[in-house]
Amino acid sequence: MYRLAKPLLFRLPPETAHEAITGLLRVAQRTRLERAYAGHYTVDDERLSVEAFDQSFPNPVGVAAGFDKNAEIPRALAALGFGHVEVGAVTAEGQPGNPRPRMFRLREDEGLVNRMGFNNAGADVVGERLAEQRLPDVPVGVNVGKSKSTPLEDAPDDYRYTYEQVAEDGDYFVVNVSSPNTPGLRELQNREQLAAILEALQDAGAAPLLVKLSPDLHRDAVVDAVELANDLGLDGVVATNTTTDRPDALRSPNAAEKGGLSGRPIRERATDQVRFVAERTDLPVVGVGGVFTAADAYEKIRAGASVVQLYTGLVYRGPSIAREINEGLLELLDRDGFASVEDAVGADL
Repeated sequence: MYRLAKPLLFRLPPETAHEAITGLLRVAQRTRLERAYAGHYTVDDERLSVEAFDQSFPNPVGVAAGFDKNAEIPRALAALGFGHVEVGAVTAEGQPGNPRPRMFRLREDEGLVNRMGFNNAGADVVGERLAEQRLPDVPVGVNVGKSKSTPLEDAPDDYRYTYEQVAEDGDYFVVNVSSPNTPGLRELQNREQLAAILEALQDAGAAPLLVKLSPDLHRDAVVDAVELANDLGLDGVVATNTTTDRPDALRSPNAAEKGGLSGRPIRERATDQVRFVAERTDLPVVGVGGVFTAADAYEKIRAGASVVQLYTGLVYRGPSIAREINEGLLELLDRDGFASVEDAVGADL
């Protein structure tokens, strides 16, 4: 069905198409229709299960932050066979984000460029929504960002406020200091400012707590960030966010648009970042960037990722992507003689 619908959706502006899809998923969740399709998309096999940062994942394939910014459809997404759903990024203040158009398809490259700017309803609304709905039986993470209007020196209090509004119903929390679309945000990745944010959240009781890194960080800065995560006793590292760099091989004219690039063009770079981080910590790593197939997910798992996340792959491959990846992972595990996904984590390190 998605093969038939995709050409029609791709005639719409990307953000309009996304709103149409999320609108359908909202209806499915509201009417409990997700229970009808869950059996079709879910692969139930204990070999896929993963234990990481105090959470039990039925499979390693999750939805990355950005798809469900306002926690409207976590149950509908989980019913598509995903092993976890990360909502947000959520900010203390509701904000409209950057002017449209702010999302662009790179069709020839199977990528997206976005400069959304943390558009979301705000921590009060998202926190209330999480509290009022029945959440899925898979981990639901909350990605926490900085409000655009908040000065960098006040960032710790801003992040803490957001956490406190969603604390009761999130299963884990990700500090997002790596989006390229909020002015100055990436400056918070330096050790001193990042430590202040993380310590403020830990003082508020945030756990499990992870930090999401940029693929554009210099290697020395990545080492600093990982050392800080180790020193503070964080629960994991997410690698990576979108990149402002543009590989020379890109063919789409939309590659010239400003914003963060995701999808196929950053697969290798993201996997290299996963490997670089995993070699320097025993903390679980969440691998994000260019996951379209079982081979893509397996590559990141063998590079050290305990679980993986995707967004752009869902746009290009459609609602069966989690099922296809999980079925393919079982074949790859059998081929290589691994008893489970957990046995394959870091096999190439």
